[in-house]
Amino acid sequence: MKNLIRFDWAVKRLLRNKANYGILEGFLSELTGEDIKIESILESETNKDYKEDKLTRVDLLVKNTQGELIIIEIQNNREHDYLLRILFGTSKHLIENMGEGMKYSQVKKVISVNIVYFDLGHGEDYIYHGTTNFIGLNKKDILKLSLEQQLLYQTEKIAKIYPEYYVIKVNQFDDVAKNTLDEWIYFLKKEEIKDEFKAKGLKQAKKELNILKLSEKDRKDYEHFIEQIRYEESIIVSNYKVGELKGKEEGKIEGKIEGKKERDIEIALQMLKDGEPIEKIIKYPELSKEEIQNLK
Repeated sequence: MKNLIRFDWAVKRLLRNKANYGILEGFLSELTGEDIKIESILESETNKDYKEDKLTRVDLLVKNTQGELIIIEIQNNREHDYLLRILFGTSKHLIENMGEGMKYSQVKKVISVNIVYFDLGHGEDYIYHGTTNFIGLNKKDILKLSLEQQLLYQTEKIAKIYPEYYVIKVNQFDDVAKNTLDEWIYFLKKEEIKDEFKAKGLKQAKKELNILKLSEKDRKDYEHFIEQIRYEESIIVSNYKVGELKGKEEGKIEGKIEGKKERDIEIALQMLKDGEPIEKIIKYPELSKEEIQNLK
């Protein structure tokens, strides 16, 4: 077992503690390129669901000092509809945090951070950032805020009003840390922090997320978590292999049937060329009268 705790288990247990906010602040600051300060960890209906959900999914809702909501979700197992789940998550949090009588200008900004340990979509990068812009169909220009709107929304760009999305495809990272954000991705993938790493929050993470600092109860819980992750991953791999083998066997059977069908058609065509009546032909190949008539 490695010396450092997996980030997803730390999110479930340790990083909700105010004393450890610096770890999350460091990660989010490196990711967004802004100095993120956490005001609080919020509980919502979505947050509460994680206790009953599979261990392979973890989420956290953070409120920063600017009042923005940041969803951090970690998903270990493949989900084909995950992109729509990201959309659902941001929409749900927008509704949950919009009080009755609230003006639209007071709607909270949502940042969705998704750490996935499977190949989500097709792409060569390992970090993707999504925003909303309005582009002219004719002029191809980007719609901008008026001066009054900039004052109202406290930003110059429309993209800063709408939800932002980050997708980190951990397994696609090449293990070479070229910058401080890569140092965080390295930790997410390898559960290791090199001595020379300088990214915000990693120094504290290396200290606080050490397995040796866990109580006996927490260590047992963590070991159970790791075993459960491995168990669920093995089930997925096993099911995939069973499905693959079943598909191959079914393909062989279908191939044999198709091959016999083609041979029957060849026989029927030859008999038709020889002038044999249909009543005689149907006694040999396994073709119906209608199928033989359609060969003419």
